[in-house]
Amino acid sequence: MLMPQVMNLQTRPIQTTSFSRSFNNNQKSLFLLENNKIGSLSSISNPNPLLLVSAGNRARVSSSSSSNHSKRGLFVAPIKAILIGNIINKLTSNVRLVVTVLPTLGGVLTNVGIGKGIDDAQDFFGHSLLIELASAELDPKSGSERKRIKGYAHKTSLIDILGKVTYEVDFDIPKEFGELGAILVENEHHKEMFLKDIKIDGEGLLNGPVTINCESWIHSKSQNPQKRVFFTNKSFLPSNTPSGLKKLREEDLKSLRGNGEGQRKKHERIYDYDVYNDLGSPDLMSDLKRPVLGGKEHPYPRRCRTGRHPSRSDPQTESRLSSDVLFYIPRDENFSEIKQMTFGAKTLFSVMHALVPSLEGLLVDKEGFPYFTAIDTLFDEGIKIPPNHHNKSLLKSALPRLVKAASDVDDVLQFVPPEPMDRDKFFWLRDEEFGRQTLAGLNPHGIQLVTAIEQKKLFMLDYMDLLLPFVEKVRELEGTTLYGSRALFFLTEEGTLRPLAIELTRPQMDDKPQWKQVFTPTWNATGDWLWRLAKAHVLAHDSGVHQLVKDTLCDRTIHNSNKKATECNAPYI
Repeated sequence: MLMPQVMNLQTRPIQTTSFSRSFNNNQKSLFLLENNKIGSLSSISNPNPLLLVSAGNRARVSSSSSSNHSKRGLFVAPIKAILIGNIINKLTSNVRLVVTVLPTLGGVLTNVGIGKGIDDAQDFFGHSLLIELASAELDPKSGSERKRIKGYAHKTSLIDILGKVTYEVDFDIPKEFGELGAILVENEHHKEMFLKDIKIDGEGLLNGPVTINCESWIHSKSQNPQKRVFFTNKSFLPSNTPSGLKKLREEDLKSLRGNGEGQRKKHERIYDYDVYNDLGSPDLMSDLKRPVLGGKEHPYPRRCRTGRHPSRSDPQTESRLSSDVLFYIPRDENFSEIKQMTFGAKTLFSVMHALVPSLEGLLVDKEGFPYFTAIDTLFDEGIKIPPNHHNKSLLKSALPRLVKAASDVDDVLQFVPPEPMDRDKFFWLRDEEFGRQTLAGLNPHGIQLVTAIEQKKLFMLDYMDLLLPFVEKVRELEGTTLYGSRALFFLTEEGTLRPLAIELTRPQMDDKPQWKQVFTPTWNATGDWLWRLAKAHVLAHDSGVHQLVKDTLCDRTIHNSNKKATECNAPYI
């Protein structure tokens, strides 16, 4: 809807006089008849008095000076007051902005008390979410940013079937506002909220309907008074950044980089760098002191800075957190609450802390299961929870995909068997399963095509060069062993991988010559068990390489460094 905005007006009573109204070139104009002189007041922002037209007591103008105007249909009427000031006749456009919020699990289940009541009251009165629209253009007259358009979004729905909550606000945008460049959000609730997206639509938007995919946590104003800014999805090179957005982008970049001071807080989203100086715990034991990874002595990619206090016994080492305090991760990189509850370190530690003693109670041989059928007891009979265990209820509900049944009477946890085990109890011994796990297991990226074979049917899993340098060091640990391994697979007509051969190698060490052997499938009983042990070594190597190399080094260390670099420069990418 288009409408004029009238600003800076006030009324002042005057003595009875008269004025005339006429039409000039089919456009309405107002004329003041004062001392037999006619003056036009039709121009916008005219500093002259603007008169209210009286609806009645119209009479023909009798003044000789206005007789010519009478012929054009001028009328006069008494008035009682005039309007002093300027009319700013700017056309505006009405647009509607809709904010979609995903409620947190804590907000649904545990967000009760005084803070919750205040937040509900703010939602009721519509003063919980402040929205500001920022233009992509500067004011051509002042050369500064255009005045932002502000408004409070009011809650329009409770949690819908999709688990969303919406807030809406209407804006009247002046014609000269220009193209929308960014939206600023201020969360005046007492808790953070997860903003999914912002949609704005209206007939006056120069860049049409706009949808901004936020997917971000918005901190509370009480935690940080700085507003969050979300830019439209239109991309620019740094040199082509619209003039009206340069300051906002610089401020957003500064907030992402931080200043390298202070301890990071949970609600922050700062991507700062630091060396790995928190790997040890020298305050607990001097033997737990670890070198700093990063720098000239031990070059290593950087981690995300947390800013914790240095340890008491070693100033070069950052202090460790207690088990009940979450490690700092930029807010948008952290797990959702549901994932945090399911996979949290404390939860898993509690589960394993309770299960390991129980598993040991089932074993006659402390080094492993005494026979294969003893493994079935995990699924058929279950394991008994230690009596009076403080996390008993947690054990029964924390990992529903792991636990098949929980008996309240006997305090027994019964585990879900792997699906292939329902068809074949010894499926894990089969060559087909070994081939499947190379693709569907922890590290499907390790296997490679042997390009020298024209038919492209041969694949190799090669950890020989990667593991051989560490064989001697690993074997120094009591009860452990390691080989270099190489496995060869054939792609069958059914589309499955069948292992053909496995090579295990031990380098020269302790005055012993190099040892290596190739194992193949065989019908011989001894050879068959050696083949199975060789497959177990390869699977252990595949899992270890994934955890230590692919996940820790490539994904976490290197990728996270790139991630931090990207986020720290996001406003200019």
